Parts: sequence; structure tokens; C-alpha cells
Amino acid sequence: MEDETAASAPAAGRDVVVRPVARVVGGRADVVDDEWGSVLAVIRLDGGRFTPEALSGLEDFSHLEVVFHFDRVAPERVESGARHPRGNTDWPLVGIFAQRGKNRPNRLGVSRCRLVKVDGLDIHVSGLDAVDGSPVLDIKPYMAEFGPIGEVRQPAWSAEIMREYY
Repeated sequence: MEDETAASAPAAGRDVVVRPVARVVGGRADVVDDEWGSVLAVIRLDGGRFTPEALSGLEDFSHLEVVFHFDRVAPERVESGARHPRGNTDWPLVGIFAQRGKNRPNRLGVSRCRLVKVDGLDIHVSGLDAVDGSPVLDIKPYMAEFGPIGEVRQPAWSAEIMREYY
């Protein structure tokens, strides 16, 4: 008998379609690489699909993980191979999956930000590195237990690129 999980899995090559659950309101209007730490913004849930009940209990958390779409990246700017992060030739040529640049194949961003408050359908945050109008695909409370297990290892260039990010 066929495994139920395999039977219900989408066929290879089938597109995945997602609808935004929210939009970023405020914060930065322009895409800028650094100094996101003090940026205040609102994640406004789609009132046509959700009620404030969807956010019940979220205020008990200090931080969120937010998945959003880099909707301002034109499809022709998407990278699929290797490049120098931020175009800086002082940093090594690395594959798009070995960096966190916005010109990713699916143009998805993942951000961890501080939760300031929840007000109705509005989630007030600081340090979210998504610009005004960005479609938000998912919101999750950050839990320490979902952080990395064991020592984190990363190349020196990645610490250098992040020095002024927040």
C-alpha cells in the first residue's frame, strides 16, 4: 500500500501558490542594505481573511519570524548561480544559496524582528528588514528552542557584511 504522505504530496514540478497573509505598512520606503535595527513598521493582517483572534497570544512573545516576498526585485534580476555578495569583489564568489541576498530564485525573505505590540490586526515591530508594502507570507513567534542546535559556524565575510545591518 502506498504511503499516505507520498500520495498526498504534490507532483514534482508543480507550482506552489501562496497568498499574502499581511502587508508591511510604514518603515522604510526604499530598499537599503543596512541599519534596520531602529526601523519601526506595522505588519497589517488581511482583514478579509483574518480577525484579531488569529493574533491571540502573540503578544506573549518578544520576537517574530516573518516570511515575506521581495516583490520589488524584478524577475530578470534573480540570481541562480554564484556572485559576490552585494557586488563586493573583496568578498568571495559564492552561490545564491550561500548568502542572504534579495535576488533569490523565489524572492523570499526571512526576518527575525522584535515584537513591540499587537493592536487589532496590526503587529507593531522593530528591526523588520522588509520595506513598506512588502507582502507577508507567514508570521511565527520566535522560540529559542527553534534556534540552532550546537555551535554556529560562518565565514568571516558574512560577519563583515552584517556589521552595520542592524
